[in-house]
Parts: sequence; C-alpha cells; structure tokens
Amino acid sequence: MKFNQRLSGKMILICLLIVHFSLAQNRNGNGIIVAGTRPPDQKPIAGQTLEQRDTTYGTNQKPAFKGQTRAVAVITKTPYREQVIATGLFHPWSIAFMPDGRMLITEKRGSLKIVTQDGLVSDTIRGLPRNIVYGGDAGLLDIVIDPDFKNNRTIYFSFSERRELGSGLSVATAVLSNDEFSIRNVKVIYRVSNDSKSLAHYGSRLLFDKTGKLFVSTSERMDEETRVQAQWLSSALGKILRINTDGTPAAGNPVFPDSPNALKEIWAYGFRNPQGLCFNPVTGDLWEDEHGTQGGDEVNIVKPGKNYGWPVIAYGAEYTGGPIEGNITQKAGMEQPIYYWDPTIAPSGSTFYNGSIIPEWDGNLFIAALAGQHVVRLVIENNRVTGEERLLLDQHQRMRDIVQGPDGALWVVTDAENGRLIRIGNR
Repeated sequence: MKFNQRLSGKMILICLLIVHFSLAQNRNGNGIIVAGTRPPDQKPIAGQTLEQRDTTYGTNQKPAFKGQTRAVAVITKTPYREQVIATGLFHPWSIAFMPDGRMLITEKRGSLKIVTQDGLVSDTIRGLPRNIVYGGDAGLLDIVIDPDFKNNRTIYFSFSERRELGSGLSVATAVLSNDEFSIRNVKVIYRVSNDSKSLAHYGSRLLFDKTGKLFVSTSERMDEETRVQAQWLSSALGKILRINTDGTPAAGNPVFPDSPNALKEIWAYGFRNPQGLCFNPVTGDLWEDEHGTQGGDEVNIVKPGKNYGWPVIAYGAEYTGGPIEGNITQKAGMEQPIYYWDPTIAPSGSTFYNGSIIPEWDGNLFIAALAGQHVVRLVIENNRVTGEERLLLDQHQRMRDIVQGPDGALWVVTDAENGRLIRIGNR
C-alpha cells in the first residue's frame, strides 16, 4: 500500500456551520465572540454546574428528573496527552479500526483511506459507488468492519445515494482487496425509502452486536412533511434498525401487534437525527445520541420496541424559535432521554471507555460534538449522568467521530476541509 506523509497545516479557527445548526453567538471569558454554540473558554469548577449559560431555546422547559441536563463539572486528574496524528483529511466522518491497528477513515465527499497510528495516510481506495451524493449532510458516512474481517475482509458502509427523486440513505457491503488499493463486490444491502431532494439528515451510525447483527440509525430528513414518519412503524425514517448482513430483518426484533404494516427491521423509533451508537461494555445496553433542533440534543438508552418521542415530545425549539409541536416534553408511552443539552452541542459519534490508560475514565461515555467543538465526557452511574467534562476545546474543531483504539487511547476525527486525526492518551 502506498502512503503519503501528511504534515500539519494551518489551524482552522472558524467552525463549519451547516444551515440547520444554531447560529447563536456567545462570548468567551475574554469577551471574544465565538460563532455557533461553542462553550465559553472558561475554566470549569469541579462540583459546579458545567453549563453556566441561560437556557437558550427551551423556554420554561423543565427536566423530567434531577440530573437530566446540566450536570456538574468534572476534571480529569490523570495526566494525558492530546496529539494531532494526521491532517489533510477532507471532512472525515468515521473511523473503523482493522485488526492490525490501522484505521479505515471515510471522507464525506465519497473517499475512503487507510491511516496508520503513526499518521501515514494512504491514497484514496478505489471502487466506491459513483452515485454518492455530497453536500449538506449528504456524503459517505459511517463504516464498520465485519466481525470476521480478518478472514473475509468485508466492510459495511452507509452513504447518501443518488436516486430518481433525490437521495436517500443506503447501507452497502464490499470486500477490501488484498493489496488495499480498491474495494470490490460492492452491494447495497438496505435502502431507506422516502427519497428527498433535501440534503439534510441521514443519520447514520452502524454497529454490530455480539450476535453479528447490524444496527443502523436513520434520520427523518428534517422536513416537517417527513419528520412525522419517525412515529410511523411503516417507515424506516427516524429509527434504529437491526438487520442481517444481507439486509433482511434480524431474528429477535420486537413485534408490534397493533401495527400490521410495521417494518420487521425496526428495533426502536421516534428519533430525530441519531449520529452516535455504542454499547455499554458492562451492561450491554445500547446507547444513542442525536441532534435536537435549537437545543434538545439527546442521549438515550435504546430498548427494543420503545418510542423515543420525536417529534411529538422534544426539548428545545424549532429553528424559527417557535415551540416544537405543542411544546410538550413528556408524554405517557414515550421514553425520556437520559440526558439532554440546551444550548445545543450537536453530538455525533460516541464510545464508552474501558481502557487502562486513564483509569478514572473507565465506564465513561465520550461523544464528539460538532457545534460545541469539543469532546464530551459524561460520568455515568446507574444509567444517570453525574458529571460532564469538555475535552479538545483548544483544537477549535468540529468533532465528528470518536472511538477507542486497540492501544487503549481515544481517537477522534474533526469535520473540516483540513480534518484532523487526534489521539487522546497517555503522555
């Protein structure tokens, strides 16, 4: 495989704002205006509420239980190092570690590369679909390797597919060639219908469970005409799906006896724009995070057959500033988020930490935040958030994905034209 060394470039100081992200402005501790919803650069005080700004959009909304939002600040005591390993990645979206410790990294414009832990970036791997739509939220999105990758070299990836009526989310499989210059046997195994000309909201994260079944998170395409389908069991929009590797519904999925037209691949429903999926390695629970509108970003524990409310219940407000639906945040039969943010942070990829490099992080949930320009650390106790910390604020980058590597460190990619691969680990 041919590699090119990527050298550090000029730091990108202006975050890239997609039209549907909040454009609110805040001042940091030095009085400098910071675009978007990036938190102020002020030193947190352990034991005090981390988010000190007024609730920006969810006026008069109250959490359903104590600790559902605005947790107290925690500060990592163990010395650690934040190291930029590679630059020059064009809007990277996802990281997937291969058995030998190298990473497959997708670039949103429709390219796939291999990156070593030393920062060597490969040439673009050939063979990806030519009908990948790029722009807005659209592009080449998540990637995971097959549980038996060492033997079959099979990968799975999601992308925005060009279709007759616009575009839609698709999941495909392929085989990485032995020389690693290309992928072959590309096959779309699942298509989310309801094509749209909009380039907003596709989801999507992919995640294998212990039985080899593939979870897929899907969005509701943002438009008011389509977002209601997050509540429709006959639609794949706004869902967590569980499928076989050939795209068919997996055995053991929940049954909805009152909905004869329910799709058999649905695991749970009522989601807005879920871009984070991970398992708690201790409890085995499936955790999800998703973008709210103006405020209302959520973290959920996803249970089979449950309804997570969007757009019937939600925290935050519409992009117009008005209330979402009837400004209802709770309703019988609909699940509450474990945690939510207002102002928004725009959460994306997530992972639980169970490494040995930073012992105090064991069991903590880490989330890459786009608008917030940081990595979230959430301390979890009995499925409740008891503390929050912000990492990588000094990078001034939109954080897109985060995974724990085989070395026990956390690896992050940033969403920029000169995107970075960052390692958070021991000194």
